[in-house]
Amino acid sequence: MDTEQARARLQELLSELEGSVATLEHEGPVDDTDELSHYDQHPADAASTISEADRESALIDAARGQQEQVLAALARLDEGSYGRCVDCGAELGAERLEARPEAARCISCQTAAEGAR
Repeated sequence: MDTEQARARLQELLSELEGSVATLEHEGPVDDTDELSHYDQHPADAASTISEADRESALIDAARGQQEQVLAALARLDEGSYGRCVDCGAELGAERLEARPEAARCISCQTAAEGAR
C-alpha cells in the first residue's frame, strides 16, 4: 500500500470515527411526552436506562481509542515509519494494513501486548 493510499484510508477512517462519536454523544434519552410523570414507573426501566448509557459510553470510549490509533498511524506516516511494527521493526504486510490500516504492531507483538494486559 503506497503512502498516499494509506493516508486516504486513514483520513476516511478518522472521519467515520468522528461522525460516530458525534452521533453517540448527541443521542439522548427519548422524551416520551405522553407520560404524565417524568419518574420511572417500573424499576426495570431504570436498569434498562443505565445499561443503555453504559453501552453508549463503552462505544464512545472504543471509538475514541481507535481515533487515537488512527492519529498515531498518521504520525507514523509523516515520520516514515508507517507499515513497520513499533516494537520489533518488522514489516506489517499488506494484508495486515488492509484489515487494520491503523495497526502499529505485527501480529506476534500485538498478541504479546494483549497478553501483558
